[in-house]
Amino acid sequence: MTIRNEDDTCEPDLLQDELIERMTFTVDKGQQLLRIDKYLHHLIGGNISRTKIRYAADAGNITVNGKPVKQNYKVRGGDVIDLIIPRPPSYDLIPENIPLNILYEDEDVIVINKDPYMVMHPGLGNPSGTLINALLWHFKDLPPKDGEPLRPGLVHRIDKGTSGVVVVAKSELALAHLAGQFYHKTTKRQYLALVWGDIKNDSGTISVNIGRHGREHRQFQAFPEGDFGKPAITHYRVLERFHYVTLVSCELETGRTHQIRVHMKHIGHTLFNDERYGGNKILKGTVYTRYKQFIENCFAIMPRQALHAATLGFVHPRTGREMYFECPLPDDFATVLEKWRKYFHGTLSQQEERSP
Repeated sequence: MTIRNEDDTCEPDLLQDELIERMTFTVDKGQQLLRIDKYLHHLIGGNISRTKIRYAADAGNITVNGKPVKQNYKVRGGDVIDLIIPRPPSYDLIPENIPLNILYEDEDVIVINKDPYMVMHPGLGNPSGTLINALLWHFKDLPPKDGEPLRPGLVHRIDKGTSGVVVVAKSELALAHLAGQFYHKTTKRQYLALVWGDIKNDSGTISVNIGRHGREHRQFQAFPEGDFGKPAITHYRVLERFHYVTLVSCELETGRTHQIRVHMKHIGHTLFNDERYGGNKILKGTVYTRYKQFIENCFAIMPRQALHAATLGFVHPRTGREMYFECPLPDDFATVLEKWRKYFHGTLSQQEERSP
């Protein structure tokens, strides 16, 4: 039996969708006919149950020679099997009573408007206080599913310092279906970003590889030559211009870590107050007292990158119904945006008064 795992050749934390794994197997030519659920369960071992394999098949996440198959398909020698599956959670956390802004919830999914200062899941420097801790508390009194305690299933995430809408699976069925949708990029995601500078074009597409930074391990960078990193595509559209900054909407075709932040920096328009990528200083405009004070006030109101996950659309894993959620800008972002409107229009009025 020959096994080829595509994820072995990439950095596991390079992708935002690292929560989803693709495995590829080539069946030995001497393999006897065997149901694919039994074959995969035997091959992968304790990492995946037959129940999870069944859900993966039902979601269309198992293909043989490029075609989706059901769990009772019988593998034969030479078959090439692709399996898309959520990676099992590696956290073992204590539930914490942390308030959540819940937009929608049923037996399969929960949709959250994430606070900008909340981390999605535990990691170095963030052992507690995460969205996962909060969800474990929220789920603690719910009955087990598939014989196991209910655990939140992540299939995507947004950075700390980024606000907005996220969906979390509450069942294995939902986890499999949502994993397939995020992997195949059929979800609809739109972000709002305030960036430095006056973007030349009203719309555009950034198609540049993203990989981990060579020196700063917590940063990522663009690789325009495509010699490193992974393909990443961002579509942007200008919504409002304020001369020194621009409000844009961004739609993701891929989901790389820090994708919008890296892509916008690459085209010369770093996110406003994005400390990690140098947006927390004045990048456009003359540094004089009044303007400098205005910028510092904005930074104090919104001490984070100006990025908000505004919308999320997906197909409900059980009903097949299209779901769409929209989150308004949080108070800090909305306040800073209104300050820019007043500043920009006030500056225009002064210029008109000085004109002959």
